[in-house]
Amino acid sequence: MIGEELMVSSTEAEQLRQQLLQAQKLSSVGALASSVAHEFNNILTTIINYARLALRSSSDEASRLQALEKILKRSQRAATIINSMLGFARSTSTRRELTDLVSLVEETLILAEKDLSKHQVHVEKRFHGRPKASVVPAQIEQVLLNLIINARQAMPRGGHLRIDVRENSTTGMVELRISDTGVGIPPERLRLIFEPFYTTKEPDDSGHGGTGLGLSVCRQIIEQHNGRIRVESLVGKGSTFTIKLPIEADPVRE
Repeated sequence: MIGEELMVSSTEAEQLRQQLLQAQKLSSVGALASSVAHEFNNILTTIINYARLALRSSSDEASRLQALEKILKRSQRAATIINSMLGFARSTSTRRELTDLVSLVEETLILAEKDLSKHQVHVEKRFHGRPKASVVPAQIEQVLLNLIINARQAMPRGGHLRIDVRENSTTGMVELRISDTGVGIPPERLRLIFEPFYTTKEPDDSGHGGTGLGLSVCRQIIEQHNGRIRVESLVGKGSTFTIKLPIEADPVRE
């Protein structure tokens, strides 16, 4: 009887954990929605203008083909963005896969690219090789997106975001570092930022403030992967979040 109750309790806890992950994921998508909508508006404007040009250039084959190529290119860009966002929002898989972490960073940046550009954040990528780790791709992408959004929000007047990916053969870990030149975190708050519901964020220009769940969820995901996450920060200088993931594990279902 007690064993059955414990099993039910464990199942309910896992269901609540998955609901929390999904809710936090949708919150991240919401933070990007305004910028993505703006980019789609720009893409549609470009497509409409080149479609009109193609119609006017029916007798000029070269101009018509050039206009159609522009329409195709912008349509493909729109498809890439929407497929990335839908894939990120819908994925609920907990199956671990041997994943190229550089590709995962690149896919995450597709989602955040317009938002970063809108807020004048310059991105620098430093990829040392193509390290792989056994991870749940959507969950690590969720962590990366959280940290990138946090970094952007810490730079309200723009700044510099650097992402490093490298393999540390000494420790047998893949290291991902996300550094910003933002406002930084006071020392007395550093020990609290991974606690659930703790936030220092005010609503930004899109109306999104902090829920206090983002970094707590990040730590939960990384620890589920037998990894570690830590932060270094100086007020007025910026912050660096370092994720370490083991590279030797075989893909398994959690």
